[in-house]
Amino acid sequence: MTVLDRYIVRSILGFVLLVQSVLLILGGLVIFIDQQDDIGVGHYGALNALWFTLLNLPQQAYELLPITALIGSLLGLGQLARGSELVVIRATGVSTQRIAGAAAIAGLILIGVELLLGEVLGPPLHEAAKEQKAFSKFNNVSFGGGSGAWVRDGNLIINVARQSGERQFSGMQIFELSADHRLKAIGHAGGATAGANRTWLLTDYTESRFDGDRVLAPPMGQRTMESNVTAGFLGLAVESPQQLTGRALLKLINYLQANSLSAREYLFAFSSRLARTVAILFAVLLAIPFVLGSLRSAGAGTRMLMGLVAGVTLFLLQKLIESGTVVFDLNPVLLAWLPTALLATVTLVLLARAR
Repeated sequence: MTVLDRYIVRSILGFVLLVQSVLLILGGLVIFIDQQDDIGVGHYGALNALWFTLLNLPQQAYELLPITALIGSLLGLGQLARGSELVVIRATGVSTQRIAGAAAIAGLILIGVELLLGEVLGPPLHEAAKEQKAFSKFNNVSFGGGSGAWVRDGNLIINVARQSGERQFSGMQIFELSADHRLKAIGHAGGATAGANRTWLLTDYTESRFDGDRVLAPPMGQRTMESNVTAGFLGLAVESPQQLTGRALLKLINYLQANSLSAREYLFAFSSRLARTVAILFAVLLAIPFVLGSLRSAGAGTRMLMGLVAGVTLFLLQKLIESGTVVFDLNPVLLAWLPTALLATVTLVLLARAR
């Protein structure tokens, strides 16, 4: 890198770090406040809540980096524009494409940071936070690697594969024991929804009940189950696809496809992770046409507002597409890449028109 490249990269990364730090402080404060209702349950205290918050910060940083990359780039390059440094750089014959190349280096560095957060730091620490919270609040819980969550509630042993909504779970197995700890029945529910008064509605439910020398198998249907295990607790113990690493998602996708099972949810999560990571590069480059154009003399507040609007729009579009992928049975890979493709198109068009 030349001296000019290093100077532009430093300006961008410095403001990205500043914005990321501010948003992480705010995000950490929100997480800590959200833990107040749980403090005092079991052995879960204020220090546990603080530790839970700190362990969640790398995952928060991973999710916020695409937005902070855009805001930080707007602020960093905007600072150069307000100080007329970009004018001087352009006056010496440096083209917009040359400045974009330097900004792209900063974008690639941020992509490396995103991969580190998303594949190495974020998911393991997030899982550790959930485990320490669950062990502090509840008894009789174990976390089996790759096998979901195992919970004992009296004479019931419950295994849940994954969480599909705030109160919805899928792949629930129920093992019912007798008073002398003999196995009385084994049941499997395709879906489980938490209801009121500590009840669960089990759908696509099949059961094998042991009665002496006989095994009774009622037809598939629905069942209402009473249990002290709540949806909030199971939500601590079950990972959603968005919280898994890319390697874990690929492993699950290969397993599901090899067994002729639907892998749509995991395909979307994996494609979305890749698309979000690539979007960081275009988020950084998008700042260039803004600071060379309409935002050249604007203040830092205006630039931050523009970055927030663009970042929130991208985030909401991603969530809208995620819902549409599940509800309308659309192609998960194409839709996961749609927000990034739109961002890349807008960025390249504006860069080509920048003067």
